[in-house]
This record gives sequence, C-alpha cells and structure tokens, in this order.
Amino acid sequence: MTTPEAQPRPSGRRLLLGVVWDVAVPIALYYGLRAAGVSVFVALLAGAFLPALTTVVQWLRTRSLEGMAGFVAGTMLLGVAAALVSGSPRFLLAKDGWLTGVAGLWFLISIRARRPLLFHGGRPLLEGRFRSDGTSWDVLWEREPAFRRIWRVSTAIWGVAMLIDAAARVVMAYCLPVDLVPGLGALLWPVTLLLLQVVNGVYYEVAGLWRLTSGAAARPADG
Repeated sequence: MTTPEAQPRPSGRRLLLGVVWDVAVPIALYYGLRAAGVSVFVALLAGAFLPALTTVVQWLRTRSLEGMAGFVAGTMLLGVAAALVSGSPRFLLAKDGWLTGVAGLWFLISIRARRPLLFHGGRPLLEGRFRSDGTSWDVLWEREPAFRRIWRVSTAIWGVAMLIDAAARVVMAYCLPVDLVPGLGALLWPVTLLLLQVVNGVYYEVAGLWRLTSGAAARPADG
C-alpha cells in the first residue's frame, strides 16, 4: 500500500510557476496586446486560453487529468464559448468571478461529502511536514472528531471567502473601465489568499489542529 510519504507532493517551485502561468502571464499578455492596438475582446480571449492550454499539455503528457484542472479548464472554455456567442468583453472580464463563485459553491457542497475539498488540498502540503508525529491523516480522520470538524469548518471558510471574492470580481467587471479590471483582478488574488491564510492559520491554532497532528492531544498531561 502506498504511504502518504510516498505520494508525489507539489513543490513550492512548481506551485509558483503554476500561479505565474495561470495568473501573471495572461495579464501581461492582455496588456501587451492592448499596447499593440489589439481590441479588448481579442486580448481577453488570448489570455483566457492559456490556462486551458496548460490542461491540454498535461493530458498529452500523462494521459490523465486532475479533477480540479479539468473543472477549471472546462469552466473557462464554457465561459469563452458564451462570450464568443454574446460578443461581450464585460462577460469575459467577469469570467474569473463566475469561475470563482462556482468553485466556492463546490467547496461548500463538499462539506457534507466523505471528506471536504480542503482536506484533499491541504494534505499534500502539510501531512508529515509541519508539526507532525508521522500519523497518517487517514488515521486522524477516523479517530479524531475534532480533526474532521476542523477540515469541514476551514472548507466552509474557503467557500464563503471565494463567494465574496467572486462577487467583487463580477461587480468590477461590469462597473469599472475595462482596461482597469484585469490588473485589479490579478491584485485581488494575493489579497484573498493572504487573508485566507491568516484566518485559517489562526483557526487551526485555536482549534488545535497542530496538537492533533503532532500527537500531543493523545499524550497524557505531565504530572
């Protein structure tokens, strides 16, 4: 049986490159094309296809597709198709908001699933790495009700935050000057993620996640 330690884990460099490709490169491409005189609609379309291209390359290399990657690419392509039919740059600008909103709802729905989304997302990054005594998260999930509650609550936090982020993106897309929206949308990502990291970090500490993963909760108190 494959142990959690033997499973491939995403490196920090790989995650950073993914963020640069999916967020920074499309924004740079948009403003570069606009500076060259390309229309708003065409510049937005060019940037929208880049994340989908990443998914296609992954599938060609591995003949497999991660669930989240497929979801993101599929939603983006549907948004692009709808924008082509409507011909609306505003709709394309709001695409990230609709995508984030759907993802937020997915997080909230997963709370009642066997294991919520954030458990699966946090596991490759944290299990066995941070304040851990080596106990598998599968064991903790089955043995500790508090461990299960922590991941369901933190998944809810992410879901609500993503819905708020989505609403802000849609409002910006339809209310602000079109050339201002892509840059502001890119700046909103680190703000949202930073706030989520701070809120979740405080919650994990208060709720006792690290006591559970380090085994301190299972050890009798001294004295």
